Amino acid sequence: MTIRVMLVDDQVLLRTGFRMVLAAQPDMEVVAEAGDGVEALQVLRSTPVDVVLMDVRMPKLDGVETTRRICTEPDPPKVLILTTFDLDEYAFSGLKAGASGFMLKDVPPGDLLGAIRAVHSGDAVVAPSTTRRLLDRFAPMLPSSGKEPQHKELERLTDREREVMVLVAQGLSNGEIAARLVLSEATVKTHVGRILTKLGLRDRVQVVVLAYETGLVRAGGHG
Repeated sequence: MTIRVMLVDDQVLLRTGFRMVLAAQPDMEVVAEAGDGVEALQVLRSTPVDVVLMDVRMPKLDGVETTRRICTEPDPPKVLILTTFDLDEYAFSGLKAGASGFMLKDVPPGDLLGAIRAVHSGDAVVAPSTTRRLLDRFAPMLPSSGKEPQHKELERLTDREREVMVLVAQGLSNGEIAARLVLSEATVKTHVGRILTKLGLRDRVQVVVLAYETGLVRAGGHG
């Protein structure tokens, strides 16, 4: 299956470089490009895309707002945020907006290609521990400051699912969660799947973001 990629960046030279890298891959095709968010949304109305490489700092409509609008559409493409600096506040905002991960613009080509394939297959390309560090830094920006989780949908979770969600948000892998809770890894995977379904989340990154946003987990990684 060919992965249909869209490049969204206001720097033509950067898009050209990415396009050359992707064009050399037998399983990828650059099907669209845009120089700003407004153009990107227009193109997406008529062009089927699987993965969007999204710059954040662009004229007319920035990448964060563009990502948010894309992710509210039915069956949207996956979005990979491209950022110049690690732990950029734009990356944080992009994850909250629905992106499946973020990459540095100077990432080695092999890592970028791996990230595109991972996102396309449904995985998040930011390790939960990295996401946790990102959120630890920008947690004061979060709107919810109450002591109790404010997201009413969390009430749909069983006690065990909430327990698993906290550990996911603290950056533990399925194997580590299984060891901590004395469960099989398959059982943990099932719990994570149910959490995603019940809360309408796309991947583990969104689980981490929601856990912070609701106060289920606080800065420092403690529930």
